[in-house]
Amino acid sequence: MREVSGQWLGGPLPHRPLTTQFLVGTGQIDVNSERRTLSLPSASRATYSDAQLQDYAGLARADFPWRPPLMLTLRARMSATMRGTAGFGFWNHPHAPLRGMLALPQAAWFMFASPPSAMELAQGVPGYGWKAATIDAGRRAALRWMPLTPFVLAACNVPAMRRSIWPHVQRDLAINERLLDVDQTAWHDYQIIWLRDRVIFGIDGHQALVTHAAPRGPLGLIIWIDNQWARVTPRGSFGWGLLDQEQPQWLACENLRIISPHGARQA
Repeated sequence: MREVSGQWLGGPLPHRPLTTQFLVGTGQIDVNSERRTLSLPSASRATYSDAQLQDYAGLARADFPWRPPLMLTLRARMSATMRGTAGFGFWNHPHAPLRGMLALPQAAWFMFASPPSAMELAQGVPGYGWKAATIDAGRRAALRWMPLTPFVLAACNVPAMRRSIWPHVQRDLAINERLLDVDQTAWHDYQIIWLRDRVIFGIDGHQALVTHAAPRGPLGLIIWIDNQWARVTPRGSFGWGLLDQEQPQWLACENLRIISPHGARQA
């Protein structure tokens, strides 16, 4: 990874604490000084379990708090045994019908997914693991693919066609991913610099991923751990389900800070 470089354009503004917790099933959040530990002591495939911190509760998507430019920094580590998904960053909560119509996904985040998840959105990147990733499926360039979706999915079942077509779809949907070569059980300093034309992901002061497109926003902050899996592939294979979890698993974070001309928060 290269060193993170470039001058940050924003500056800190008065802070507001991040306080909203969302707990489902066996989800728990322990607060110890500035550290928050999100955990699932156990979980069952019969019930969705989730421990989540967020800052958009009760807001319509148009009122989500964050737009570029901004910078998020935090320290985090997670348990060695992980089944489900976990991570932190920004998204538009696309599958929440209580917010109105379902939305096309937007996100810029660090995300973990365990098998049998198979979210194969970036060509050449596995559909599971610990990743830095972006997507914006609602961009104007992305929408032109919607009437062609059945044909694209059919064509992508032929490997040669998939190698030819999917890079163009991936570019227009602002899909950028990189599998991270770090020990996720150790403490690391994570950084997301979200600008209007790119996103820079950093770990311990080194660049992990630099994109050439960015979600438009507005987006909300999310930190979570749950017991779900998902399958989304260019070949038109889709699925979702829940996982049994016999051993405790957790995600701990501290020193969370967001700096933006639109506002600032720390927790």
